[in-house]
Amino acid sequence: MPQGARLIPFFTRYFVLLTVLFFSCSASVNAVEPQKETDSKAAYSALADILSDASSRDALIAELRDSAKTGKPLAEKSASTVPAEPRDETFADQLDSSIQGYLTVAQSKLDRLIMALKSPPHKAFNPQTFWPALTHFLFTVAVTFALFLAIRFFATPFYKRIGSWGHKAREKRADWARRPTAIISAFVIDLLILLFCVTAGNIIATAFGTNSPVTMRQQALFLNAFALIEFFKAILRLIFAPKFDYLRPFPFSDATAKYWNTRLAWLSGLIGYGLMVVVPIIQVQLGASSAVLVNFCIMLALTVYAIGLILVNRLRIQKEIAALGNRSLAFFGVFLHALSHIWHILAIVYFLVLFLLSQFDPGNSLAFMMNATIKSLIVVGSGALISGLLTRWISRRIALPADIKLKYPMLERRVNSYIPSALQIMRFIVVVAILLFLLDAWHIFGLRAWLDSATGEKIIGGLVHILLIMFIAVLGWTLLASVIEHRLSLEMDNPKHPGARERTLLTLFRNVLSIVITTITVMIILSQIGINIAPLLAGAGALTLAVSFGAQTLVKDVINGIFIQFENGMNTGEYVTVFGITGTVERMTIRSIGLRDDYGVYHLVPYSSITTVANYAREFGVYRANYVISRDEDIEKANEVLKQAVAELRDNPRLKSLLIGEPAFNGVVKLDDVSFTLRTTIRTVALQQWTIQYALDKLVKEHFQRAGIKTPHQNVQISYAAPEQQALLPPQNGPDSIEK
Repeated sequence: MPQGARLIPFFTRYFVLLTVLFFSCSASVNAVEPQKETDSKAAYSALADILSDASSRDALIAELRDSAKTGKPLAEKSASTVPAEPRDETFADQLDSSIQGYLTVAQSKLDRLIMALKSPPHKAFNPQTFWPALTHFLFTVAVTFALFLAIRFFATPFYKRIGSWGHKAREKRADWARRPTAIISAFVIDLLILLFCVTAGNIIATAFGTNSPVTMRQQALFLNAFALIEFFKAILRLIFAPKFDYLRPFPFSDATAKYWNTRLAWLSGLIGYGLMVVVPIIQVQLGASSAVLVNFCIMLALTVYAIGLILVNRLRIQKEIAALGNRSLAFFGVFLHALSHIWHILAIVYFLVLFLLSQFDPGNSLAFMMNATIKSLIVVGSGALISGLLTRWISRRIALPADIKLKYPMLERRVNSYIPSALQIMRFIVVVAILLFLLDAWHIFGLRAWLDSATGEKIIGGLVHILLIMFIAVLGWTLLASVIEHRLSLEMDNPKHPGARERTLLTLFRNVLSIVITTITVMIILSQIGINIAPLLAGAGALTLAVSFGAQTLVKDVINGIFIQFENGMNTGEYVTVFGITGTVERMTIRSIGLRDDYGVYHLVPYSSITTVANYAREFGVYRANYVISRDEDIEKANEVLKQAVAELRDNPRLKSLLIGEPAFNGVVKLDDVSFTLRTTIRTVALQQWTIQYALDKLVKEHFQRAGIKTPHQNVQISYAAPEQQALLPPQNGPDSIEK
């Protein structure tokens, strides 16, 4: 078949790759203990050989007597050839030592397999003990399975009821926790049924069994395998729920759930009962060599079948995982898309590891794989749940009450900036923790030993200190900045409203505070990482000195800004003219100011460019009004009408509060050929002179019109005589007319 032709080189390539990885990871397999046991057995065997031979025994006795005379043990003699202090092994040395040890174990296993193929069974078949033991064994198996299947059959309506209860709540969206509760309840019921059947099987085996140790061992092997395998099948039913779609936590179709549940259940059953029941029984009945051969054949066949099953369904599962990633949140979408491309590699590696473990340690390999698999599922499931909650919280925004936002305008923005960042850091820590727990579950990395080591304590302690420092820095900055902004946000009618100078100083203090907190936080974090900040501080001082010499303009900006603030030259919100630009001061820093002119243009002016500051917002303003009147009008009458207009202005309740003191009437301040100019000077509240100007000009215009007082205007009259005269007619409106 084409699939088989592709399967052989694929299996060979991954088998060789995984073998190298397997031998290079000293903690991934518990093969050290079998090696120690083999070494101990070899030592005992060598000692027995020495004692059995007369010459060797005499030599050993002579050596022991010589050691007794000198008072030195044998170990010290051999130690003379060893350095006093052993050389520290590098990682490469440890890796080489581990590989050599595993290769030795693998060679011994291979030798035993070849010997099993060549030699007949070490034990002869004894039907007198085999058939009675088989009868009791099959009786226990049949009763246990019959009881288990019967209880599950009668519990089927209960499963349906639980699933329907959770599904109805989901449709009505009345209680989101009902469906998870139903799924977990069904899983707990599965475990209770399993516990009951295992207990019943033990009782049956004890009540109807024999006193034969072989029979009792076989029954115990089956019950242990039954408990372990059915527990794994319960996990499969928890994931796939082939008969009850309402209890299915993942969006699998019925066909997909039944397909994978059936095949994985059969595969786990064959592997479990083969390794935990069949192989030990054959070892007892026929010998260890036959058990090694049967173990190799069973695991090789099942591994090839599992890899073929994975390759056949590779593309289909890849599409399903990618489709699930498209429906997931951004973080899980990226993870699922990456998983869709490598899932088959992970699955093949899983079965190859199981195959290798079954050859190294058949008795404990399945228990180790089951333990590691369950731990991995728990770790990944818990991590996915926590990461999912964090991802949902990251996308949410916190809305503060209106009164809080009024008192602290920037608090909501800061909270919605800091909390998502903190949650992203927490999610990253969760992902790293998942990886570490997975490595620990598969004995690739000793997490507990690393945490107890000096390196682990240093890293974890430093990480906790860094997070605590960042939390304190962010919390301190948020509180201090919120207090400053609360002070700045007070309304004008509030008696505690800060003045312009206080507002400016608070703004500058907030900027300086952010720089100081950031600098101190970075320095402390660097010291926690292990970086010596003393040279860094010295270098920063030297760099500051160099910058101060090279950046004279920057120094001048800062110094000018300091003196402008000390002299209270201007503050935020004031209307000023600096550097030929007139506008409102919107922002002041330690080196520049930001101006917004009357056209809305924002200007950034460094303090070093400011030589003169014209501030319109200090104490009071003055409106000096000049009104040009026709020269023919009566001066006294015009002056009286102007006073009436000013009096009406002062009687206006909206404008009278803007006036300061009595207005000054300066009389005629200018006289020319066609007009004269009357002037009045009015002192106003600062920045209100333009309001008074608009109102007074309107009143003066109205009063002058009612009094018949005219403003000067130019009359131009152009007349043309007959063409033959070519003469300009004389003016007809008196001497005040202008002829052009």
